[in-house]
Amino acid sequence: MNITEFTVHELQEKLKNKELTITEITKAYVDRINEKEKDVQAFVTTLTDEAISQAKDIQAKVESGEIKGDLAGIPIGIKDNLCTKGIKTTCSSKMLENFISPYNATVVEKINDENMIDLGKLNMDEFAMGGSTETSYFAKTRNPWNLTKVPGGSSGGSAAAVASNMVPWALGSDTGGSIRQPSSFCGVVGLKPTYGLVSRYGLVAFASSLDQIGPITKDVTDSAILLNLIAGHDKKDTTSVDMPKKDYLKALTGNIKGLKIAIPKEFFGEGINEEVKNKLYEAIETYKKLGAQVEEISLDVAQYALATYYIIACAEASSNLGRFDGIRYTYRTQEFKNLKELYKKSRSEGFGDEVKRRIILGTYVLSSGYYDAYYKKAQQVRTLVTNEFNKAFEKYDVILTPTSPTVAFGIGEKSNNPLEMYLADICTVSVNIAGLPGISIPCGVDSQGMPIGMQLIGNKFCEETILNAAYTFEQEIKFRENYKPEFKGGAK
Repeated sequence: MNITEFTVHELQEKLKNKELTITEITKAYVDRINEKEKDVQAFVTTLTDEAISQAKDIQAKVESGEIKGDLAGIPIGIKDNLCTKGIKTTCSSKMLENFISPYNATVVEKINDENMIDLGKLNMDEFAMGGSTETSYFAKTRNPWNLTKVPGGSSGGSAAAVASNMVPWALGSDTGGSIRQPSSFCGVVGLKPTYGLVSRYGLVAFASSLDQIGPITKDVTDSAILLNLIAGHDKKDTTSVDMPKKDYLKALTGNIKGLKIAIPKEFFGEGINEEVKNKLYEAIETYKKLGAQVEEISLDVAQYALATYYIIACAEASSNLGRFDGIRYTYRTQEFKNLKELYKKSRSEGFGDEVKRRIILGTYVLSSGYYDAYYKKAQQVRTLVTNEFNKAFEKYDVILTPTSPTVAFGIGEKSNNPLEMYLADICTVSVNIAGLPGISIPCGVDSQGMPIGMQLIGNKFCEETILNAAYTFEQEIKFRENYKPEFKGGAK
């Protein structure tokens, strides 16, 4: 087996048994990036030379006993909206094309404290606004399963890099499905933690009440390992929750007998592809066989969730992106006559179409005369959505839905139709609205060989429940052993 095909926990085992060195592992990933990046275009900034140098240094310190720790020397990729000191943080936007952060995000500090190796900053939809990674200013990332398809978004670079074995795991961010949907499209595992479990300090904000950082990994065990590292209270983030630390690895028992799983019929209705539905029904039968109790329920939030999400997300985006004005550390237009023109031209030239669209929509719903009709109403519906989920979790442990209504679509297929692109988030946005944890795991492929994702939603701060449910299913169907990306439509 090629080194880059191993999961992180397998790499840890091989390092422990001295079957591999940190330098060998890092070089294998650097070689893989050099081989596949030209096809996939998952990175905005690669740090391959720095990674090799760092690997040699860490290897020497591990051998001398100066460094200890299970994650020392393990490579990782980081989404380009997470601040990294001394390294570009662009949010895949012309607006921040040359921005070098003077500080690290809290999650990046935690990675550095463990002496992990950053292989680079990963491509994304501009300012995390999009579902296909086509709104990036730098490149359109391609899906490793089929290079003519999108990898999903906004964490498409992170998911594609993991799926193509250019990084063993990665960090993404999820505002309305931006970890889970690309994980579904790329056949990997994506976890969106409960709002407040992972510090958002140093994450460039899109919608502050919805954004959450989380892991994208090859399997569920790796997801639990990375969550163990990044979860925890942070005094620099006022939305971070102070609660006892959990060991999510211990939750992976492989036993789900008696687990109560709810199947909301609204998430299996119109608009969900038949092949996706059929694969989900097969997964439901697998859960029954494994001893879970499965019942169909009505969760009447789906029809309201999408509109609610886009009103709240765009309103918060219009506020958060006000700081990018051409005055301080952002792109500045070359020619202007006065201050007003400087603002106008810098923002017009620096932001892409999708970002402008959402700023305009957000400013509109917050404006005098429309605030009560749209933004206030959306916040009231948000409470209803949260209450619906709370009611469901009084009786059930897990809610099972598709991650996306379809498999990955073609590059350019939906980029001219924003509403159609927004509808691709129908299964994921309600999780962010209610602040719940959700995980996407592959449950099979369609007739064209493209991965299908299954979403498991848990109650607040019950990550261990959905991780174990995902792990037990994963052990049963062994997706990674049976299916691999084929890089169709390009060089092998």
